[in-house]
Amino acid sequence: MGTSRMFRVFVVLGSAFMILLIIIYWDDVGASHLYLHTPVSPGPKIPHPPPPPPHRPQTSRTPSFLSDIDAFVNQFLEPGTGEPTDLAPSDASNQSEKAEERYVPRREWKIHLTPVAAELRERQEQRRRLLQEMCANDSVVFPGKNRSFDDIPNRELDHLIVDDRHGIIYCYVPKVACSNWKRIMIVLSESLLRDGIPQRDPLAIPRDLVHNSSMHFTFNKFWKRYGKFARHLMKVKLKKYTKFIFVRDPFVRLISAYRNKFELRNEDFYRRFAQVMLRRYANQPTPPASVDEAFGVGIHPSFSNFVQYLLDPQTEKEMPFNEHWRQVYRLCHPCQIQYDFVGHLESAEEDAEHLLRQLRVDNVVEFPTSHRNLTASSWESDWFSTVSAEARRELYKLYEPDFRLFGYDKPDSILNE
Repeated sequence: MGTSRMFRVFVVLGSAFMILLIIIYWDDVGASHLYLHTPVSPGPKIPHPPPPPPHRPQTSRTPSFLSDIDAFVNQFLEPGTGEPTDLAPSDASNQSEKAEERYVPRREWKIHLTPVAAELRERQEQRRRLLQEMCANDSVVFPGKNRSFDDIPNRELDHLIVDDRHGIIYCYVPKVACSNWKRIMIVLSESLLRDGIPQRDPLAIPRDLVHNSSMHFTFNKFWKRYGKFARHLMKVKLKKYTKFIFVRDPFVRLISAYRNKFELRNEDFYRRFAQVMLRRYANQPTPPASVDEAFGVGIHPSFSNFVQYLLDPQTEKEMPFNEHWRQVYRLCHPCQIQYDFVGHLESAEEDAEHLLRQLRVDNVVEFPTSHRNLTASSWESDWFSTVSAEARRELYKLYEPDFRLFGYDKPDSILNE
């Protein structure tokens, strides 16, 4: 009698345990509905057509629930393109064209009858190939180069913005037209509504919202939403989505950052950085308490002070570089993420048109034309005239990986003056 009762107890407990496991599984996996079992190579490689599916031995058996999940996910993710897989609903007025389009909820994907110019395709191929070669080149050395994607701390993935609606990942680099690209990502993801209607005009999005982190779904937020499946889901999206980045000449980017943050009134940057520079390098032991007071008496850090700050070992002992002058390889991890498109600010309008066309969203949004006072590369010599030759060479070493990874020439005229 005791044995029978014990058996019934075990049966009840076992059943309850199995039910609990099922509930937990579908809460974690079914709710996220994007769990796959496919690894991603940590290093960059030249994009190539997907290989044919491997033959599965008859003896191997995959649990049916995993197969169902994978089949469901693959309805929405197409390898390497970021394009959806379902055909668009037919439209009576234009069925022949719609039959070839891909489906995105509430979106129509544009079909182009003429191919992208050969020179533009070749330009992208060269930039991607250069990234691959530099990441494999032992002479290009920088911290974190050889680590895997899994080894990148979650806090360092905060610049990767995801648009699940169109299958796009954008790594934004401050001072490289990132405000306008963030606007485009907001429009595409429909994360900003006006009276219940998605905002369609990028330039109508206020600047404070553009840089509001709540407007963008970035990789570092995956942990909160997906829990233990976050890192694996990142890999899936990196493999399936179209990934792009825009860069510019590293020295010109530094000049642009200095002009924007220290030649204009910015209370936050004055208190966090300018006061430090003034005390350490400008013989100002007690700098003015506010940016208005400082500008009122004509005090602000010089560009030479800014370079001293970047080269001072004490700077990064106190905190990592601010994103506006942090190296691109630290922001976007180009040796762990295989970017499908590498744009240059020097050819921004042409590259933007090419990218939006490649994404097939150029009928949805246009890249805003900038009329602001851009920093020109021809100004470099003037800006560095107050910086010692030794400091220039040290600064180049600090940003050399960015020069070489993205194909910018070594500025010999500045380094050898």
